[in-house]
Order: sequence, then C-alpha cells, then structure tokens
Amino acid sequence: MIAHMTHETSLPSRGSPSMKSFLSAASLALLLGACSLVPDYETPEMPVSGQWPDGAAYGDSSKGEGSASLVDLNGDWRQVFLDPTLQSLIQTALENNRDLRVAALNVEAARGSYRAAGADLFPTVNAGAGFTEARTPKTASSSGKSITTDTYKANLGVTSFELDLFGRIRSLEDDALESYMGTAEARESTRLSLIAEVATAYMSLLGDQRQLTLTRETLASRADSLNLTRTSASRGVGTDLDVAQARTALETARVNLRLDTRQVALDRNALELLLGQPLPGDFPDETSGQGDDGFVADVPVGLPSEVLLTRPDIREAEHVLKAANARIGAARAAFFPSISLTGNLGTASFALSDLFTGGAAAWSFGPSISVPLFDAGRNQANLDVAKVNKEIAKAQYEKAIQTAFREVADGLASKGTLDDQIAAQRALVEATEEAYRLSRARYDSGLDSYLSVLDSQRSLYDARRDLVSLGVERLTNRVTLYKVLGGGVKAPVEVE
Repeated sequence: MIAHMTHETSLPSRGSPSMKSFLSAASLALLLGACSLVPDYETPEMPVSGQWPDGAAYGDSSKGEGSASLVDLNGDWRQVFLDPTLQSLIQTALENNRDLRVAALNVEAARGSYRAAGADLFPTVNAGAGFTEARTPKTASSSGKSITTDTYKANLGVTSFELDLFGRIRSLEDDALESYMGTAEARESTRLSLIAEVATAYMSLLGDQRQLTLTRETLASRADSLNLTRTSASRGVGTDLDVAQARTALETARVNLRLDTRQVALDRNALELLLGQPLPGDFPDETSGQGDDGFVADVPVGLPSEVLLTRPDIREAEHVLKAANARIGAARAAFFPSISLTGNLGTASFALSDLFTGGAAAWSFGPSISVPLFDAGRNQANLDVAKVNKEIAKAQYEKAIQTAFREVADGLASKGTLDDQIAAQRALVEATEEAYRLSRARYDSGLDSYLSVLDSQRSLYDARRDLVSLGVERLTNRVTLYKVLGGGVKAPVEVE
C-alpha cells in the first residue's frame, strides 16, 4: 500500500530519473536472470557390467538370441499377462488399490509444490483500496486547531519481488521439478510392483489350490489303502501294525488338508487386499483353479544391462540426484547480494470524488539490496551440506543400479535352471509312481512289509507337491523378470 499522500503528483515520465532507475533494474534482471550457479550435471557411469552373468546356472537365459527386446512392450502388461482372469484382476487393482492411489496423490502434491516454486520467478501483483481518517490535535497543529484528514486510495502493488540475478530461485524451481518428476516415477514404480504382486498372488493361489486338490486325492487314496489293509489283516495277510501305519498315513493327509485349506484362504485374502475390493463372485473357488501354465508369457531377456536405466525406481533415484545437484546452486547463490523490488502505482485523494481524476495519480518505487557480510559460516555450512547430500544421492543411485543388476542376475539364474529342474522333477514323479506300484504289489503278495508301501507313498506325495511348487516358481520367475527389467517401459514418465 502507498503511504499517506498530502500533495498531488504526476506519473513518472519516460525520461524521469525514477523511471530510468526502474528500467535499468529491469534490464539488469533480464540480463542476469539466466545466470546459474548449479554445477553441470553428468549422469554417473553404471557401476555394473555391461552384460549379464553367464555360466552353467544361466544357460542361454542371459543371451536371448533372436528374441524381441523387452522395451518393445512399451509398458503394455497385457502382452505378458495373457490370461483373461488375470488381466481382469490386474485392471481392478490398478483402479482400486490404495497404495497406488496414495502414490498418485503424492504426484499431485509434488506438482503443486513445483508450480509454487516456479511462481517465485514472477512478481506478485496485488490490487488494493483503502480509506484512512486521521485527526491531528491542536497541540500538534501549526494552525493551533485540530485537523481531521480523510484519505482515499486505490493501487496496484508489487511487494518484495526478488530479482533472480544468481539463479537461486531458478535452482529451487529445478529442485522442485526434479522432485516432482521423481514422485511421478515413484508412482510408476508402485504401479509396476502392483502388477507383479497381483500376478504373483494369483499364481500362488492357483498353486495352493492345486496342492489342495492333490491332498484331497491323496486323502481319498490313503482311505482306500486303509480299507484294503484292514481287509488283508482280517484275512491274515497283514498285521495290526500295517493297519496302524496305514491309518497314520491317512491322518497325515487329513492334517495336510487343513493346512492347504487355510493357505488357500490366506491367499484369497492377500489377493483381495491388492485388488482393493472383494474377489468377484464367479472367481474360481478352492475346489477348482487348476490353471494353465501358459497364462504368463516368457519375458525376452536378450538385452544389455543398460535396460536397467528404464526401471522407474532407478529413474526416480536419478531425479533425486538431479534435485540435490540443483540445491547446490541455491546454496552458492546465498553468498551473493540479493536485490528486491517494492513498488506501487495508483491514485490517492482527500476526497472520494477526486480519486480517479488526472491529478490523483500516485506511485512509489523502492529497490533494496542485501549483501551477506558475516553469517558465522552458515552459508558455507549449507553449501557443504548440499554437496554432501549430492554425494549421498549419487551413492544411492549407484546402489539402486547394483541392486537392480543383482535382481536381474538372480532372475536369470532361476530361469536358466528351472526348466531342467522341472523336467527332472517330472522324471522323479514317474519313478516314485512306479516305486509305489511295485511296493504295493509286493505287499499284496506278502513279499514286503507295509512300511515299504508307506515310504513310497510318502515319496510320491512329496514329489507331486514339489512339482506343483516348481511350476508356480517358474511362472513367478517370469513375473519377476518382467518387473526387474522395468516392465517394458520404453520412455521416462511424462509430467505436465
């Protein structure tokens, strides 16, 4: 607001000293506004090998000859998760999951912070109007009479606009921008993790449903074995010990049935939490869900390790590093003078009717400069802290890449061995089936005790359960590779 006016004045002419000072200051701001004390940013070199590990554990999984590159997916998870039921579950989670919703809201908050930081580059203009009534007592009046003065005023004002001569405000804006973009990448990382978690939870549910079905079949088979053993014992072929052992096997299967039933329920609860709502009414119950091993595509991996840079969590870490780099510029600018402008342009009059007449124009212009002389080392300490924070962010960025490399290497090691392990497990199931058939025949012929039947029966059950678990692990490995290779995201997340 302008000061109380007791005399008339006119607007400054184009050639007046005040207008010249204003134009000079504005020109200086334009000339120096591009000045920046932010260090030149260079992306750190990748602290990992350019190629994935190889060897017996990896097979050809790290070569991927002739396969299409993962980045061609362009982030379309439907090209990997092909099963319609799974696609529906993932879409539901993307629409309702609370963690993803929070991540999206964090992006909105970061966008607001960025816009607020950018607004400091422009002056804030406020419009105002006011009325002041003042009384001067006769003891303080030169006329020896008390005087009452009314003042009316209307103006546009700029208050404490800082000229960004050394890039302090622009550095803070860059900091806010990088934080905003990092938050957007965090949202994408949350989205990618959610897709993988839903797929993994769904496959775990299918696998445990298969285990439950297998246990039910085993329970029925052992019940039949108990009846046959009792019949044999009544005929003098078997003994009471054989009956007791057969009953032990039956009760063991009954215990496993309750364990598997509980695990299926826990799997459903975990999946519902990820979805953010109950499972649909037509979702396969625990008596079904045999599943199909082809519902998750095999992810191509014939890529150099630079593909890790497409991971949203690594892009987020780099934005954190860039933000720390920008804060160094703001810390450096604190060593230099700060210039602020304050001005008002409006009208003032003792009578409301004269407020907008030609002679009522009023203005004020007051630049100020602040030069740091002594701060007990505060500015230097802040600069040192900013530099250390940048080194911390750099180390965290490099560690993120190293962690990602390890995750991919682990996934490739699993991929390179799981197929052979599953083939060997199938052969083991076939061998234990034959062993069980032979041991049962020898027992029925009176050549062996029932203990050999129990051993072969238990081995067959365990082998079948292990085969189911390996099938789930292979599919989970495909999901893991999809996630740790960046989910097929080709380009950085765009921000508005």
